[in-house]
Amino acid sequence: MTLETTLFILRLLSGIVLLGVVLVLFRMVWREYEASARQADQVRRVYGQLVALASIDNQLIPTGANYPLLPITSIGRSPTNTVVIDNAFASSEHAVIALRHGQWWLEDRNSRNGTQLNNEPVTLSTIVTGGDIVGIGTHYFQIVLE
Repeated sequence: MTLETTLFILRLLSGIVLLGVVLVLFRMVWREYEASARQADQVRRVYGQLVALASIDNQLIPTGANYPLLPITSIGRSPTNTVVIDNAFASSEHAVIALRHGQWWLEDRNSRNGTQLNNEPVTLSTIVTGGDIVGIGTHYFQIVLE
């Protein structure tokens, strides 16, 4: 075997090894991309909605306003909340509805005027289910789960 043939075989083998390394790196990056895409889809996924209700003659009537129920749904006056309400009784970050380990939880965020769940004050994180009514000031929301 001549020196030229040996060098050719070595170049060919190094090219194949380099191509293998590139393919393995591409596969690793692709798997990471797919995992990130799945995680982003879960964050954007809507799990239900909050239906805004108005109190008319002591009855709660849907107003037609619906808000998406995301894994973390914040309610308050601040424009950074998922559900922004214009109410003097609401704090800037008043309450949070969060999905934790397959259960929905309502948590008051130390608001001045408190949060109600089915006309009962919420003092600790509380499990909520579909049909529950959340009250913040004069605003009411019914939880509708999908």
